[in-house]
Amino acid sequence: MQTFQLEQNYVFYDRDPFAQPLYVDKMGRILRFMLKPGQSVVEHTAPHSPVYIVVVSGTGRFSGGDGEAQSYGPGSLLVFAPGEPHAIHAQEEELVFVAFLHGAPGAQ
Repeated sequence: MQTFQLEQNYVFYDRDPFAQPLYVDKMGRILRFMLKPGQSVVEHTAPHSPVYIVVVSGTGRFSGGDGEAQSYGPGSLLVFAPGEPHAIHAQEEELVFVAFLHGAPGAQ
């Protein structure tokens, strides 16, 4: 068994959001994202995987396939279908969330 503390040792970059791989193998990826206020993850897709996001701290605006951004905070679970466009924007406070994806290209 492996364990990870999701609410410790945050790393924030001044210029861009930081996506920290917590765990990667051929079955999937778990990434912790840390955004300073005003930072964004531009719209993108995960063509071959659903994306499951759990907000750990802060509040962010998340948009999905309909393009409508909504605010979500700690304890929120967001589910994006494979290929669904999504984007994230940190609001007035630091935003931390964890993303779970199936498969990891090039992982052993």
